[in-house]
Amino acid sequence: MYKSTVPRPTVNEIIPSLARRQQPGLTESAVLEGNALAVLQSLPSASVQCAITSPPYWGLRDYGIDGQIGLEPSLGQFLDQLTLVFSELRRVLADDGTLWLNIGDGYTSGNRGYRATDRRNPARAMATRPPTPDGLKPKDLIGVPWRLAFALQEDGWYLRSDVVWNKPNAMPESVKDRPVRSHEYLFMLTKSEQYFYNHEAVKEETGNAGLRRSRRSVWSVNTKPFLGAHFATFPAELIRPCVLASSKPGDFVLDPFFGSGTVGLVSQEENRRYLGIELNPEYVRLANDRLQAAQPNATRLVVNG
Repeated sequence: MYKSTVPRPTVNEIIPSLARRQQPGLTESAVLEGNALAVLQSLPSASVQCAITSPPYWGLRDYGIDGQIGLEPSLGQFLDQLTLVFSELRRVLADDGTLWLNIGDGYTSGNRGYRATDRRNPARAMATRPPTPDGLKPKDLIGVPWRLAFALQEDGWYLRSDVVWNKPNAMPESVKDRPVRSHEYLFMLTKSEQYFYNHEAVKEETGNAGLRRSRRSVWSVNTKPFLGAHFATFPAELIRPCVLASSKPGDFVLDPFFGSGTVGLVSQEENRRYLGIELNPEYVRLANDRLQAAQPNATRLVVNG
């Protein structure tokens, strides 16, 4: 189990100039531009029913913007940073609310300070790459998803389910000494022991004369590319069961790492309101354009946080 060896800093130690701000009650969907932790600190307590997100993976992408999460020098710093963000998110979540968290894994770099390109996946190339974490060996699978899940559990979250996202159309890998990876984890975490979960809304077909059963923990969902600036997008059909199971029409759904805005799109389609937080101004514009195209009359608010 991961246990941080770094004392948890206070908010004021991380962002000295930030004093906690409380905004009036939320009424409309919004896209909020800024640092996830800083913007979360500005939101009212217990103001959203559900959070669905996929934060940047450690050492796998360089999004090219100051303050990004994912390029911390050590795995412990990455886990500490995300634990702090999700601790603040827990304050913002309703007492019976749920967090759905997708996070990918990776392999140690063997202390190579870069990642070479792949002809099947050019986006994997990186000019910088964190060193191999202490205690791991070259070619080790790092186990980031479970390390983060255990860190959040230790921080007070209830770890309720580990959904396996099976990708039938997974990206090929140029490896010959292990199976090609075709899954990721989607963790279900709750703020309290008792929480809202609408199991009827997410029952699945059995293939037997229209009979339905409670949803299982392996979800087969194809990845779907989006022609925009954000090259890692959440599939809508991975998000939809989370929205349906953990919120009601009119509730707020939060994504603190909004990216291209797919959580907002699905929330709109299911008659929920949403809050999206995104650090990169380019992605804020992209998400805003997608959301406006889908529902032109919806209110959008973009602020610096």
